Parts: sequence; C-alpha cells; structure tokens
Amino acid sequence: MLLVYTHKITPRLRYTFKHICTYILGIPVKFTSAVDEFIVHDSLKLSYTNKPLGKELFIKSQEVLFEQGITDMEIKVQPWRDTKCFFVTGPKSVLPFDIFAASFILLSRYEEFLPHVKDEMGRFPATESLGYQQDFLNQPVVDIWASYFKEALKEHYPNYNFPERKFSFQALVDVEQAYEINSMGIMRWVSGFFSDIFRLRFQRVWLRFKVSLHLRKDPYDTFSWLINVQKNARFKFLFFFQLGDYSTYTKNIRFNKRSFRELIKMVGDYSEIGLLFSKEALESKKQMKIEKKRLESIINKPLNAARCSSNMGSLPVQYREMIQLEAKNDYSMGYPNVMGFRAGTCTPFFFYDLDYESITPLKLHPICSQPDAFEAQKLDAKELNERLDVFFGIKREVEQVNGTFVFSFSNKSVTGKGQDQGQWKQFFRELVNA
Repeated sequence: MLLVYTHKITPRLRYTFKHICTYILGIPVKFTSAVDEFIVHDSLKLSYTNKPLGKELFIKSQEVLFEQGITDMEIKVQPWRDTKCFFVTGPKSVLPFDIFAASFILLSRYEEFLPHVKDEMGRFPATESLGYQQDFLNQPVVDIWASYFKEALKEHYPNYNFPERKFSFQALVDVEQAYEINSMGIMRWVSGFFSDIFRLRFQRVWLRFKVSLHLRKDPYDTFSWLINVQKNARFKFLFFFQLGDYSTYTKNIRFNKRSFRELIKMVGDYSEIGLLFSKEALESKKQMKIEKKRLESIINKPLNAARCSSNMGSLPVQYREMIQLEAKNDYSMGYPNVMGFRAGTCTPFFFYDLDYESITPLKLHPICSQPDAFEAQKLDAKELNERLDVFFGIKREVEQVNGTFVFSFSNKSVTGKGQDQGQWKQFFRELVNA
C-alpha cells in the first residue's frame, strides 16, 4: 500500500491519486495528514505537499487539488522525455512536474467547464482542447506519467512487488441504423422509392426491390458477419443500438418492430448490448428515460452500458442525467471526428463533477477513435493512409503502457461500396484478430 502524506485531504486529491495509483498502477493508496503515522509506515510512501518532511519520496504539490471551484488558469506545457507535461515542481521533487495536478485537469475535463467556443452542433471541439493545441492528443499522457511515477517508486522501493497490467482491446459497434431498406415501413419505402426515381438512381431502385423481395441481404445487415468475426477475436464486441423515434437525426426503424427486437436479442446472445442515445434523448431527460426503458424491455436486463451519439453537447448536464438513470458505464469520452484521448488517459475512470466537487459512480471508458474520423467525409487513398497511420500509432502508444484500446465502428462501416467493397471488412477482421 502507498501512504500519501498531505496537508489537506480533498475529494480532488483522492480522485486523482486513486486513478493513477490504483486504477493504472494497481497499488492501493491511503492518505494521512498525521506526520507520526507517515513516519512509522514501513512500505511505499510519498509526501505530496509544499515541502518535504525529510528525505522521503516527495512531489511538490500545486494548489489545484486543494482548491474548490473553477478558475481560468494559464497552463504552460513543456516537453518531458517522450511526452509533454505541465505544472513544473522544483529540484527537491522526485518528478519535474506535478503529474497529479496535471492529470486532474485532464480527467475532470476542466477546460470543458470553462467558457469555450462550441462548434456548429453545440459541442466542445477537439481544436479547443489543450491536448490538440499542444500536440499530445494522440498520447495517453496520464498513463505515461503514471509509468514515470512507477519508475521512481521502483528506484526507492526495489523490493516491493509491483503488479503488472495487461494490454486490452475493445471494439464498439454503433447501430444508428440497423437496416437501410428492410423493415422501414410502407410510407418510408414509398417515399424513398420516389426519391430515387426523381434523382434517377435506378441502381438504388433495383436494390430496393431485391431487398424487399428477399433476393439479397440489406446492405446494413452485417450482424451475422460481425458475430462470426467475434468468434475468432480475443474479446467480445459491445453493440450500441439506437432506439429513438424517427426524426431528422434518427433514421432507425421503429423500436417495436418485431424484426428489430429479434435482431437485438440475437446479437445479445453473443455480445453485450448497450444503448446509443438519440439526439432527442440528449436534449430531453424524459426521452432519455423512455429509450432506456425500451432497451431494458427488449434485453430483460438493467442498462449497463450507454453511449451518447456524435451529437453530445453539454458534457456535465448529460452525464448527470445518465447518473440519475443509474447508467453504470459510459462510452462517450472521445471526439466524434478527431482521433485521440479526450481526457488524456486510456484507462477507465469515474466522472468528477466539478460543479459539485464530487466523485460520481459513472465510469467513463475513453474512446480513441469513432466512425466519423474515417466516414464523415470522403477520403482519398493518401488521406485514408494518413489516418490509419495515426490510428495504429495511437494503438502502439496504448500497448506501451498496457492500457485499454477502445475504438468504435458502425454496422455500416463494414458494408463496402464500389472499389472499397470488402476493404473495411478485411481491415476490421485483421485488427480484432491481431
């Protein structure tokens, strides 16, 4: 156990040290403000305060973990080994930066509580983040800092048996639209048919008839293929189904369609099922509750995993509503169209509500990449290869710290069209079986 001496024990301090020491390094941690207790402790110990008590392991603390409220502060990011950090300490400190204060800034999403410029959809854009502006977005810097801290602990306590964690991998499958044509209802079918005729899209008309007459499979119906791939993978996929009402933003088929409910149950026999909130649910607590009940009535289980769509706007408000709905795990902590680590870590962590200065029970699972990073716009071969280089570069960074690499695709990602037919299927298969 690591005993931490500090002059003031706060929720922020407990939250940050537990994430770095316990969740990343696997070391139990305890806090004390009693000098006597600290001196007699005969195992790992660290003083985190203004000045050292003696010759113990010491990190000079910044004021961030002892404050309350939110203040606009100037952060100076500097290079450190093969990464970057901020909040310089002093010569007596075992590390040149206060990694705990810096980690709290990223984990709590401090910058998202401050005034900022939102994008056209009311979201916090990646370009406004410290990680993007200072070019460390593609590194799990909190986990890297933790590894440097572990090196310091090992040097001072060579006989301590430090646990080792293993690299893990998780693929999320977003199902915003289960079928492109099948089970959509007569009105939507007729409307789509005349739209294709008007736009002279005769191949689409022919496709529409073949799918409707069961002469070929719906293009978006890739579920059997995904489940077969999962059988050879080292892990189970996590499918997120959207159950909102049809609207401008929600194009899925009706939640009470028998074919749709049977699809969800079939997938649930092989994989875990989560809820992908619609845009309307993110704007209405009532709708969020309705969609939660819809999924629970289909899978006959309490909601375990939830995910906001790419329309997620107000981070604290929507997370609070998810907490009230007793959602346990959230898979929204990433940027919709930019790859990287929104909170600077590849390790699941709990949401800290800065407005209430409290650690919540909602566990956030960082996502490195989401479908829009590849699919939001047409990419030529060069652009696609560049993004794939970034994608695999991020994966290597996670492997180096034995973290959790989480990425999101959609059922539509592996359909393949024209020259790309089968390309994404092959890429996906090789990725999950690597």
